[in-house]
Amino acid sequence: MSGSINKRVLLARRPEGLPKPSDFRLEEVTIPAPKEGELLLRILFLSLDPYMRGRMDAGESYAAPVEIGEVMDGGTVAEVVVSRHKDFVKGEILLSYSGWQSYALSDGQGLRKLDPAAAPVSTALGVLGMPGFTAYAGLLTIGRPKPGETVVVAAASGAVGSAVGQIAKIKGARAVGIAGGLAKCAFVLENLGFDAAIDRRAPDFARRLKEACPKGIDIYFENVGGAVWDAVFPLLNDFARIPVCGLIADYNMSAPFPGPDRLPVVMDQVLTKSLTIRGFIQREFADQRPAFYSEMSQWIRGGRLRYREDVVDGLDNAPDAFIGLLQGRNFGKLVVRVL
Repeated sequence: MSGSINKRVLLARRPEGLPKPSDFRLEEVTIPAPKEGELLLRILFLSLDPYMRGRMDAGESYAAPVEIGEVMDGGTVAEVVVSRHKDFVKGEILLSYSGWQSYALSDGQGLRKLDPAAAPVSTALGVLGMPGFTAYAGLLTIGRPKPGETVVVAAASGAVGSAVGQIAKIKGARAVGIAGGLAKCAFVLENLGFDAAIDRRAPDFARRLKEACPKGIDIYFENVGGAVWDAVFPLLNDFARIPVCGLIADYNMSAPFPGPDRLPVVMDQVLTKSLTIRGFIQREFADQRPAFYSEMSQWIRGGRLRYREDVVDGLDNAPDAFIGLLQGRNFGKLVVRVL
């Protein structure tokens, strides 16, 4: 353990719209000492994910908000540097939920031991962690892809979307990805093996999406909302399934939706097409985690599922990287290497 300083990123104020650097505060405090039954963790990697934007607001949600002056929430990979807990020893690598800081105390609850020889430990925050499990459980449980069906996924180059499309292909479906920019579309098509990739920024995006889905859409994995949903909605087939994972296009709205009320149109199609629209939080499917770890690991080892990480160095850079995530600047699963 070098030095005696613990860097922490706190929520300084609740953002209005897109967060600003001034909504965060970096502070340095003394590294805490573990008591009996505790362990001290040194954070190696911090996960940055879109859901964190919701935790910055005070409104009701599926999880409690971060309070002003508290450390920002976040999943982490950490090394045990001091252990006074019978189940952990110094040097072990753990998946934890320690937030945006360089050191943290733990009572041992909610930790999972990682094997660095099995996979890079950062993957526990991505393809072999919460994002990968979100894709696995949401697609297979709600989407239920069948061979020959068309699966469309938004944010297809991201941590969740990239896994969704590849799992759809493994299950025999046709995968169409939507991503922002030509480079991301090329990655989705050439590196991940999707059948088609559509640039959501193209002026004729809706037309291109329709051409890529000549038989309509059977499953739409929703990560984005907004204009992407508008283009997808008319193409949904009878009995289409829509797992709703995220709505990142709307996360920074600071006022009510300004457009006309489209709910009657949506509900009419839900009725007449027998659509299934199901929001979910991955923890609902916790009983599937053993199958997820087993299958995903096999698919990765067999070269059937690939992943990409976007690594940012330094906890000081976490706020800017997170703001960029909400603007689509990241390319792959965004993690901070905490130096």
